[in-house]
Amino acid sequence: MDQHKTPQLGNQLCFPLYVIAKEITGLYRPLLEELDITYPQYLVMMVLWEHQRLTVNQIGEKLFLDSGTITPLLKRLEAKSYIVRQRKIEDERVVEISLTDEGERLQDKACLIPEKMNDRLNLSETDVQELKQAISKLLDKINKK
Repeated sequence: MDQHKTPQLGNQLCFPLYVIAKEITGLYRPLLEELDITYPQYLVMMVLWEHQRLTVNQIGEKLFLDSGTITPLLKRLEAKSYIVRQRKIEDERVVEISLTDEGERLQDKACLIPEKMNDRLNLSETDVQELKQAISKLLDKINKK
């Protein structure tokens, strides 16, 4: 038998992270269905609600997504009339994304989502802050490699 111990699911950090991401996304699903957007589209919209106008690359950097992943999301959001994609005049290789009036109206509906999620998770503010700090610390370590 090999000197190395066989990995066990319960000993792995990756498994609970995978499950929690899947479950949290599942909790968002019915809330986002009311807005007719998916969770990844919601992430894009949140970035745009915060910054108003960004390039495709800037959105990708903020969401840790490459342009091959983000472009289809943007096309679907544009088809729903939530955003406009426009090439910069100074550099046609750069595509800027901005909100439409419809995209801004969607923000009003989306403002209720964080409170609804807090109610579903039933975590204290301290618990939420501690979780976010631990996850941010892990993400920082991963990104430094």
